[in-house]
Amino acid sequence: MEIIDAIILGVIQGLTEFLPVSSSGHLELGKAILGESKMPAEGLMFTVVVHFATALSTVLVFRKDVAEILNGLFKAKWNEETQFAVKIFISMIPAGIVGLVFEEQLETLFGGSVLFVGFMLVLTAFLLFLADKAKNTDQPVSFFKAFLIGIAQAIAILPGISRSGATISASVILGVDKSKAARFSFLMVVPLILGKIAKDILDGGLSLETEGIGYLSAGFLAAFISGVIACTWMVQLVRKSKLSYFSIYCLIVGIVAIFFGLYL
Repeated sequence: MEIIDAIILGVIQGLTEFLPVSSSGHLELGKAILGESKMPAEGLMFTVVVHFATALSTVLVFRKDVAEILNGLFKAKWNEETQFAVKIFISMIPAGIVGLVFEEQLETLFGGSVLFVGFMLVLTAFLLFLADKAKNTDQPVSFFKAFLIGIAQAIAILPGISRSGATISASVILGVDKSKAARFSFLMVVPLILGKIAKDILDGGLSLETEGIGYLSAGFLAAFISGVIACTWMVQLVRKSKLSYFSIYCLIVGIVAIFFGLYL
């Protein structure tokens, strides 16, 4: 992999991890349009590195929240921070079950199905529209709502449904304060990313060669910097009810994908 390819892929990972446009859906559309052989081969090690970078970017943006959560856990007291950590754990359960039990079935959906991705992008657009129009409240994330938001995250495994879009929309529709919804949405994915990285490492197959350090470093920095920018930007957009822009984008891309899937 060339350095420039690593930077481009890193930026795409950093942006699409937080912007509600579905990175998996766009990847499937890219495979269908360009052909899978023309898509850059990033490799498992590169995937692990850029995902780790986006996890770190989330930690940096919400460093105060992370510090408070860790401080609460170390004190081993049933305070607000400890409760938040438990809610994060609860939100991970649906995605964890779906990922482990239905792994083979889910892999069949990632085969360049333009029509399926198109419908899922339209669904993402609808969710974003509802979230954007919902009235803001000051309600926190309850334990039950954390589980429901986790279900939304599990559904977002499907190509074409944005993870951040689904979880933020679910939170806001459930009446959670928009700022708290964005905060919970981004923090809840950190343990999942780190867990997936740990699984990849334990499964083996990761190899680091000296000549790969250059493009891995470039991809890491690109994903980390773009992730910090996208995460910070998304928090502001959610707070200001600006998700309609992404709703329109997903709707247009979804309709075009459906058209191509039906007639071409």
